[in-house]
Amino acid sequence: MRQAACTQIGLVALLLLSACAAPGDGTDGGPRPGSPAFPGIDETVRMRPLDSTRLPPFDGEHQVVEDGPSPKASIDRTVPADDLWQRVRYGFGMPDLDSPLVAEKTAWYAARPDYLQRTLERGRKYLYHIVDELERRGMPTEIALLPMVESSYNPMAYSHAHASGLWQFIPTTGKRYSLEQNWWYDARRDIVASTSAALDYLTDLYEIYGDWYLTLAAYNWGDGAVTRALQKNAAQGKPTDYASLPMPDETRNYVPKLQALKNIISNPKPFGIVLDPIPNRPYFATVARSADIDVQLAARLAEMPVEDFIELNPGLNRPLLRADVTPRLVLPTDRVERFHANLSRHDGATAVHWKVYHPQRGESLVAVAKQFKVPVARLRTVNGLPARARQAPSLLVVPLNGAVLDPEKLPIMYAPPLPGAGRYHIVRKGDTLWGIARRYDLSVKDLRQWNRNVRVLRPGQRIELSGYAYARSDRARLSRAQAKKKSR
Repeated sequence: MRQAACTQIGLVALLLLSACAAPGDGTDGGPRPGSPAFPGIDETVRMRPLDSTRLPPFDGEHQVVEDGPSPKASIDRTVPADDLWQRVRYGFGMPDLDSPLVAEKTAWYAARPDYLQRTLERGRKYLYHIVDELERRGMPTEIALLPMVESSYNPMAYSHAHASGLWQFIPTTGKRYSLEQNWWYDARRDIVASTSAALDYLTDLYEIYGDWYLTLAAYNWGDGAVTRALQKNAAQGKPTDYASLPMPDETRNYVPKLQALKNIISNPKPFGIVLDPIPNRPYFATVARSADIDVQLAARLAEMPVEDFIELNPGLNRPLLRADVTPRLVLPTDRVERFHANLSRHDGATAVHWKVYHPQRGESLVAVAKQFKVPVARLRTVNGLPARARQAPSLLVVPLNGAVLDPEKLPIMYAPPLPGAGRYHIVRKGDTLWGIARRYDLSVKDLRQWNRNVRVLRPGQRIELSGYAYARSDRARLSRAQAKKKSR
C-alpha cells in the first residue's frame, strides 16, 4: 500500500516537472533561467512558488496518502487453515531471537534436509494434538517445535541422563508431573500424558520467569539452575536477561535451535526446504479399555502393523496391555471403528496370551522358560532382562500355554530400561541395601535375592540390579489384586 502511494507521488512529481519544462529551459540541455544566457531575469522571480492554477489538469488515479506506519496484510484466523503448518505459523507468539548462534543453527538445519524430513515425518502423527493443546491453553505454537530439539520427534528417545520420550522427562520431573513409571508402563513416553505434563511444566516455569527464553532455558537446564544464575547476575549488578546469563553450552544452544527451526518453518523456500502439507485434522483418537489385551492382538484388530501401533502407544513396556495400568489405547482416527467392529467379533477368551508370574525364591530363568515352553532368550527380551541374567526377578510376564512362541510374531518392545534396570551399582562408603533399594525404586528383598553372595557391603562391590525397577505404587496395586483374588 505504501509502495503504491510512493509510486503515485513520483508520477505526480514527474508530471509537474514535465509541465514546468519548455524547450530551452534547461531540461533539454539548454541554458537554465538565471544563467548568463538569460541576463536581466531577477533571481527572486525564478525562485517564486509555482502557480498550480496554470498547470494542465491531472487525469491519473487520485489516492490519499496518510502519515503513519504502513498497513500490514491482515490474516483471517476465523478461516481454518487446510495445512497444519499454516496453523502453526499463525500461533507463533514468542519474540524472535537474532544472533550469530541462531544463524549458525539455521544453516546447520538447512544443510540437512534429509534429517529434517525424517524428523517432520515422525512428527506428523503427533503435531495436531500438540498444536491443539497449545491453542487451548493460549500458549505460543513455537512450543510444538520443541520436541524436534528435544528428541527429533522420537517418542523412544532415551538420553544418558535417563530422560525419555518426546519431551525428554527425567524420572524425578516425570513423577512430579504425575507421569507414572513402572514395570508395565512409562508415561514419559505416552504421547497424550507426556504432552499434558510438558505443557503444565512450561506453564509453571513461565509463571515464575515471565519470559519465554528464560522458561525454555529452565526447561533444559532446570529451574533451580536458572534461578541461581539470575540471582548471581543480580548480585553482581549484571543484566538478568536470557542473553546475559552464564549457562552450559547445551542450554546456550537450546533456544537458538528452536529459533532456527522457527525461521525455517516460517519461510522454508529460501532455505531449499520443502514442507509436505499436514492435514489440519486429528491424526489419532483415544479408546477406553476395561479388559487386558495383547499388544499384538490390539494392533491386528485395528488392522495396522504392530510397529505403527507402538508409535502411538510408546509407553508400553510389555506385550500385555494391562487395563488397570494403561486404561486407554491410542489409534489412528480412521482405525477406531474397525477396531471396535473387529473386537465385537473376537472371542474375548483369546484376547490375552500372556499372564503375570511370580517366581519362587531362587527359581532360575531357565526353569521358568521350560515351565512355560518359551526360549529363555525370548523370556529375557520380553521382560527387559539383561542377556547375562540367570535368576528370575520377583515379577515376570510369561506366555499362556506356550502360545506365541514364534519370535517373529512377538511384538518388539522398544522400551529402554528405567534407571538401574539391567544394570549394577558400585558400592560406596556409607551405602546400605535399604539406601540402594530406595535409590533405584526396588525392594530390599529383591536386592538380596539377586545378590545372594553378598553378605556385607564393602566399597567397590558390584550390586546387581536385575530386571526393571518398578514403582512401589505398582507393587501395591498387584498386592491388592492378589488379596482381592484370594478373598473370592
